[in-house]
Amino acid sequence: MMRMGLLFLATLSLSLSGCTRDDSKMAEKLDQVIKKQDEMIGLLQKGGGAGGRGAANPRAQRPRPVPTDVYAVPIDGAPYVGNKDAKVTIVEAFEFACPHCASVSASVAQLRKDYAKDVKVVYRQFLIHPQIATLPAQAACAAFKQGKYEQMYEQLFEKGYNANRDFSPANVDKIAGDVGLDMTRFKADLAGECPKIVQQDMALMQGFGVGGTPAFFINGRFQSGGGPPERFKPLIEEELKKADERIGKDGVTVANYYQKWVLEKGKKQL
Repeated sequence: MMRMGLLFLATLSLSLSGCTRDDSKMAEKLDQVIKKQDEMIGLLQKGGGAGGRGAANPRAQRPRPVPTDVYAVPIDGAPYVGNKDAKVTIVEAFEFACPHCASVSASVAQLRKDYAKDVKVVYRQFLIHPQIATLPAQAACAAFKQGKYEQMYEQLFEKGYNANRDFSPANVDKIAGDVGLDMTRFKADLAGECPKIVQQDMALMQGFGVGGTPAFFINGRFQSGGGPPERFKPLIEEELKKADERIGKDGVTVANYYQKWVLEKGKKQL
């Protein structure tokens, strides 16, 4: 009963953190609570006390990205907005059903305005609410194949999420039509490659330690959760300064900066 009570309180606190689950501080606290409970239960079952023997093995911590490290997150073939050749590339793991993803989209849009020439945002799907978010994720993929990802992204939040998260097939079809997609091709892509592509996004992001949304890699450096634009600017400014120091040396250009300093030098996995 003691374990259930403490675990309930920890889980309740975690749920209040929104869509940033496994990569949040609350998730770490939950792991710590479970670890302590396992140790205490092990002692009690074996008749031990504070100084007894035979405590249960500690619960293994899930690996998480280290904010100071650089991770070689691939971007080829993924939808993006902003300057193709940017000094700072932001990879966002998100889903359309996540409240924090919906709110941070305005911050990301503002960052694009504030750093119009220097920032590119690359999108990767990471489904926290698959029963709701799967169809819009696949629909965005299908729109990308027709060169209308940005329009679809905006309308899925505006007419889907903001309409009480209405991602029913009928509403998603309507949004696709309003965006101007070829509906025959749209339906074919929904039933074809897009489910696989969404799953590939998930696997890729999990491989770099993402466990919740929104999650960002800013020139390969991890930052989780939402917030106003000011929350992201210190890291962007730091990465811009590094880029300015490196570009023009050893064959590094703006166009190949991400390749040279993130993909080639960054960690390929946790």
